[in-house]
This record gives sequence, C-alpha cells and structure tokens, in this order.
Amino acid sequence: LSKGCSIHRCRRGDVPPHRRVHPVLTQIIVPMATTLIYNIATLGGINRKGRLRLQGSEMAQFETLDNAYLLIQDGRIADFGSMESLPQLAADLKRVDAEGGTVMPSFCDSHTHIVNAGSRENEFVDKINGLSYAEIAKRGGGILNSADKLHEMSEDELFEQSMKRVREVMLKGTGCVEIKSGYGLNTEDELKMLRVIRRIKQTSPLKVVSNFLGAHAVDRAYAGRQSAYVDLVVNEMIPAVAAEGLADFVDVFCDEGFFTPEETGRILQAGAEHGMRGKIHGQELAPSGGVEVALKHNALSVDHLESMTDEDIAMMIGTETSPTALPGTSFFLNIPFAPVRKMISAGLGPAIASDYNPGSTPSGDMKFVVSLACIKMRLLPEEALNAATINGAYAMGLSADYGSIAIGKVANFYITHPIPSIAFIPYAYTTPVIREVYLNGEQQN
Repeated sequence: LSKGCSIHRCRRGDVPPHRRVHPVLTQIIVPMATTLIYNIATLGGINRKGRLRLQGSEMAQFETLDNAYLLIQDGRIADFGSMESLPQLAADLKRVDAEGGTVMPSFCDSHTHIVNAGSRENEFVDKINGLSYAEIAKRGGGILNSADKLHEMSEDELFEQSMKRVREVMLKGTGCVEIKSGYGLNTEDELKMLRVIRRIKQTSPLKVVSNFLGAHAVDRAYAGRQSAYVDLVVNEMIPAVAAEGLADFVDVFCDEGFFTPEETGRILQAGAEHGMRGKIHGQELAPSGGVEVALKHNALSVDHLESMTDEDIAMMIGTETSPTALPGTSFFLNIPFAPVRKMISAGLGPAIASDYNPGSTPSGDMKFVVSLACIKMRLLPEEALNAATINGAYAMGLSADYGSIAIGKVANFYITHPIPSIAFIPYAYTTPVIREVYLNGEQQN
C-alpha cells in the first residue's frame, strides 16, 4: 500500500476510525479494542471547541445530540455522531445497545476526603441537638476525632475501607476524583493516608489526584502552639511528602479558628517549592481572607465559599483559580450555600464537588450534589451539570482529558435508563437513573 493511502495514515493515527477505508475495500478497518455505543437517545456534554472550563453565560450551554452513537477506541473517544450518519463498521467490534438511554460524561469530583477511618454519627446527633461545627471541633470532635481513629488503623485496613467508598462513588457516576489527606496531622499518619491514596490510584479505574492537607487542623500534641505545627508542616511534612512523590497538590484550611492567611501563604509557598500547586479550603465559616491568599499564590481552586463576599467574587474575575462550591456541606450542616448564582452572573466558572467526608458531608453522590445546586443555589440543570463535569475537571487540572464528550478524551461516561430529558437528572433527585458506568472505555460492575 502507498504511504498516501488511508490505511497507512490510519496506522499513524491521522485518520478517525470511520474514515479508515482503502478505495479497494468495502468494509472499514476498526482496531480490535473498539466499542460502539449505539441507540443513544441523547448524548450530552459535547465539547467541540476544546474548552477547558466554562464561565459566566457559557455555563448554560450544554450541547447534546439526539439519536446518537459513540465510538470508543483504546479507552478514548474516537468518534460520535447521529445514528443516521453511523458508518459501516467491522462486524466483530464490541457493540453496546444504549436502549434509548442517555449518555453523559462522568462526574468529576474535585473535593473529597474518601480516605478516612470511619463514621462520626455521634456528631450528627450533636448537630441535631444544636451544636455548631465549630463547637463540636472545640470539644475535641470533628477533624481531631477522625485523626484519633485513623492513628489506630493500619494502612491495609484504611485502604480496604476507603476502596468501598471509591467503588460507591464510581457506581454513582463519578469518573475522576481528588482525594485529600488531613486526618493524620502528624508526619507518619499523613504519609500513611497519602500512600493509601497512591494505592487507590494504582488499583482503581477512577482517575485519582492526591492532595496533601496536613494543615487541616492542629494536632492535639500542638495545642496552643499553632505556629510550631505550621513549622512541622513546612519543614518536615512537605519535604517528606515530596520525597515520595505522594501529592499532586497542597491544601490548607484557611478559615476562622483554623489557619490564618499568613500561615496559609507560608504553607502554599513551601508546597510550590516542592512541586505541589496550592488549593484552599476557604470562607466556609467566615470571610477569612482565603480567596485573597489563594489568588496571591495562584491556587488552582478555592473551595467551600459559603461565606464568600462580593469583594471576593470581584477579585476572582479573570484569574485561573476555580471557585468550587460544596452544596452537600451546606445541606448537611444547615449553613448558607455558596453564592454560585452571583459567581456565574459576574462571569466566573464555578465547579461543584461533594466534600465526601465523615463529619460534615457523609455522601459522595454527585447526582445529589447537582440536584442541590439546582434547588438551593438556583442553577439551571445545564449549569449544574457543567459545574460537576468540565469545571470539576478543570479544578483538578484534568479538563484536557476529562469532563466532557470530545474526540480524543478519555472515555469516562455513564448510560442512563431512558429518561425524558437532561433536566430529569437533577429533578429526580433520589431516582437511580444510571444503568451502566464506563471508565477508560470499559464497563464497571
């Protein structure tokens, strides 16, 4: 065959699968690792322009295609289109009938604490009896409670327990996830958490990024000596984490009663010097200066934002930093919701995430998070879905490969049972609409 023919070029990767035809052949050449999803009622979350995130009015744009097919090759999206334009394909490729279901890009959950040592339902009862999150923390509960439990648990036990939560969120439609440490609060236990996260990366089909959150609270051994604990984080923990290559990001709980903007800046700077870009828990309990310090250090995201001010919103316009709201936290703690409607109106591109953790948000159900964003934050279904997919991927630095349907992206998606419209997903907030989950082009059971 000549070097100019279609088959030669397809072997170099220059020609999409449905055009891999030689003039003398009547059947298209399709690689063996190819799957066709057909009879899709609606293919949603299409990204034809290669956008890495959506902002402002763009967030109401959620491109769909009715009566569609999706072609997967070697774990990535090779092609899609209407069933009327479906090309002739090799007879032996794998075919999956969507049976009139909707295909959606997997959720991208950019804020979780999936690796933890168990539940804290006793604090749930304390909240019912009127204690605030801050009051529970002052009594030795909250993060310190989880740290005590984690200290007693072996790495293998922690891994096995965490993998159950990983599987749970995967089957609920999440395809990539950020997992934070922060329940160790000493060097040995923080490293233990991060090693567990590394094992999850290596064994789970989910795309996982890791976040070192040693500055989640002050360890009991440093009570009354917060500056000394910050020294520990900067001088011992961060170098140890970097030496093993255990974290993609560094995070700080910059809020009232936790770490100051000055301490936060010091930790973010140390993380950056060791190759870890910053992220921040900020403005949850009070206007804490978290947004300002996040922007000063070019943090990829600033998360929570329940106490975000108009001035914070104005500061974020035109920056690379993603505002990330956690509606499940507001729901569970019965605190105000982040002003996401204001953010979008100002031209920002917020993400939404679950904050799955044992104390303030014991749920990793991103479908429910999307519903809360619509019901409590007044987002349109399209805006909420974009916030939970493409913008969530952006908040992890992953949107070039995840968060939307586009040729070349990783084939992470789910197929629903037949539903009347995209809006049905957040509308039916407890209905289990997902029928099948695919990660890296492979069905997950």
